[in-house]
Amino acid sequence: MSAQMFNGLKKSTKRFTWYTGYMIKAIIFDCFGVLSTDGWKQIREEYFARDEETMRRAMDMDKAVNAGMMSLDEFYAEIAATSGLSEEEVRKRIDGNSPNRLLLDFIRDELKPKFKIGMLSNAAANWLGELFEPEQVKLFDEVLLSYEIGAVKPEAVMYTTIVARLGMQPEECLFIDDLERYCEAAKNLGMQAIYHHDTHDTIAKIKEIVGA
Repeated sequence: MSAQMFNGLKKSTKRFTWYTGYMIKAIIFDCFGVLSTDGWKQIREEYFARDEETMRRAMDMDKAVNAGMMSLDEFYAEIAATSGLSEEEVRKRIDGNSPNRLLLDFIRDELKPKFKIGMLSNAAANWLGELFEPEQVKLFDEVLLSYEIGAVKPEAVMYTTIVARLGMQPEECLFIDDLERYCEAAKNLGMQAIYHHDTHDTIAKIKEIVGA
């Protein structure tokens, strides 16, 4: 096949995944660290990353609160005691996230008209109304927060539930997360995934995959 013929074929089949043959119909985003900043991740890296046992305890607490098995008040108190921060500072840093406006504007202008949009996040409560503007919340056809079903990423049920709610097959979905192991879990179920670390890079990769 000539380069000219291949380029013509490529243009005519945008949104197809060349190595699976499936068309991407839905794009699913993580919240904290992707659609917004992640104050909890910053605390982990600053105060817990140097000690494996302390990090393990912090992540166990994170899993418990996101699955609805620990209250937020208990979580904040434990993190304050472990880190040496005041409980007020812990609350301020974890609750003080801000939206990723560049990515949200891209979703609004380039993706929403063509794709189903989902949000899949480990979260201990529904903070969407506090974190995002009403019009930003409306961009998402489906939102699944971990506390709703008592499970957390990378458990398979998180991914299969949001895919089902969107009315898709896993192979028809693209997933974006800032933790690589969560991306790998999505891939293991047949989804495509982008490991997010920079918004401009993520937007470029989305465009490359779906032809937006």
